[in-house]
Amino acid sequence: MKHGGSRRRRVSIRSVVVVCAMFAATGLLMLNLKTVDPPTSPKIPVKLSSSDSDAISQSDGLRVGNETEPEIETEIVSETKNGASRSCATVEEMGKDFNGGFWKESLRVRKLIQHHFALNGAQRVRHLPPEQFCRHGFVLGKSSEAGLGNEMYKILSGAALSVLLNRSLIIGQTRGKFPFEDYISYSNLSFTLKEVKHLWRQNKCEKKFGRHLVIRTDNFEKLAQTNVLCSNWRRWKQPIIWFQGTTDAVAIQFFLKNVHPEMKSSASVLFGQSEDLQSRPNVFGELMRVLISPSKDVEEAVNWVIGGGADPDMTLHMRMLMNRSVRAMQAALNCIRKALQNQNKASRPRVVLVSDTPSLVSSISPNISKFAEVLHFKYEHFRGRMAMPVKGLQGSEFRVKDWGPAPRWVAFVDFFLASRAKHAVVSGAHRRVGTTYAQLIAALAAANSLGDNATGSSFYFLSSFQRNLLRDGLRFQVGWGHVWNRFAGPLSCHNQANQCAFTPLLPPAWWDGLWQSPLPRDIHRLEDFGVLLSGFGTIDQIHLQSFCNSRKEVVKTIPIPL
Repeated sequence: MKHGGSRRRRVSIRSVVVVCAMFAATGLLMLNLKTVDPPTSPKIPVKLSSSDSDAISQSDGLRVGNETEPEIETEIVSETKNGASRSCATVEEMGKDFNGGFWKESLRVRKLIQHHFALNGAQRVRHLPPEQFCRHGFVLGKSSEAGLGNEMYKILSGAALSVLLNRSLIIGQTRGKFPFEDYISYSNLSFTLKEVKHLWRQNKCEKKFGRHLVIRTDNFEKLAQTNVLCSNWRRWKQPIIWFQGTTDAVAIQFFLKNVHPEMKSSASVLFGQSEDLQSRPNVFGELMRVLISPSKDVEEAVNWVIGGGADPDMTLHMRMLMNRSVRAMQAALNCIRKALQNQNKASRPRVVLVSDTPSLVSSISPNISKFAEVLHFKYEHFRGRMAMPVKGLQGSEFRVKDWGPAPRWVAFVDFFLASRAKHAVVSGAHRRVGTTYAQLIAALAAANSLGDNATGSSFYFLSSFQRNLLRDGLRFQVGWGHVWNRFAGPLSCHNQANQCAFTPLLPPAWWDGLWQSPLPRDIHRLEDFGVLLSGFGTIDQIHLQSFCNSRKEVVKTIPIPL
């Protein structure tokens, strides 16, 4: 009996163990099926077509034109040609979304901008009846005279914000002069603060309607204080709003994640959906198209370079920081050749060459001359008005390594010359590709090349990477304003060959695309905005809403004496 009882106890214990194991296995299966936030170093294997796998194996392969799109399957689990799973992408693969799909949305935004300035442009608003004028709102876009790319983004961000908020644009002046006034002409669509003050007095806005002229400021660079994500700016009552610290394409696009549906919807109308990388509009190019043009003196210099011939076909911009890298030059040459092959031009193409490093110009020009005509602004030989000494900007000794040894005014001639390119802009660099200067060249060139009745576009913005820049993937494209920063995380393949990649005309501000992933430093930086960012770049919306509900809104104003 004792023996039989002991055996029954052993059998029951074994049964309990088996049942527990079954429950544990079921629980693990359910956990694996549940959607969870990805880790900091995620892996997303993606299936590529056989033609894509062939392209990856080529050292410099960008197939410009009728390129086979990647087959992204719904289960997001697949393999390469040889059967190995993929957990990263090359820059060329990342850039396939930017192959010419911008034109339709850009034409929509062009009409939106035209309608906005028809209603809110200075020509109409200054003639409003006093009561309507005094209720009207303005946005201030103000910059200094530092780097052209960063400073121009400040003005363009102000213009974009005026569209979002349905307000008029004020372009700030310093001692009665617009930013870079000797080199850039501004359209009559905007106000000056001086004119707004005059009209405020003339319409008796304070005495008759109780409206004091006040500027409400918000600084994007003060992460813990900015209201860019948590406040409904369309409900702000102050007559003038000034969004500061907008030195690139990123700041104004933060409104795409604003917690207020009204603000988020307004931003999406202008910038498109942040996850739809294939058809985002060329917003900044369209804004430049209506707001700025070269001054007469700059236009004279540009025409001197073109020499009465046709506009250039392509621009190559090389930001080399006084380095002369053979690898960078070779990668850029390959990129130019591939882009030119797509044009099928019978005549000899014309290529504008712009660089901060004179030695690179002299080294690469003979190689380009073998298959194209090189246009380069040789300012030393120019005898127009621009060649006369200008007191407004620092001389050539100021930030020589950053901007090059040429006089500062040369950068404006180069900018408007380069933006005359009809078909492509190629950006190469010693370190960071697609700087704000190159971005704006490409954006303006794309806008200039797109006709109002276009049914497509043959314009491309291309990034040229030499292999040593991609040893650790895009990890060193760290600047928030650089065009590839949002792709610099762990989904970027290491040890890539030379790359010639389609590039977004509207640099993304978020990480919503398939191959976008943040760097750890970006994850930490977003925490100050109240954003919890996963390794894939997804946002915890509940946490952001809770953060916004718990914080006290910062209100800073500047009274304007009349």
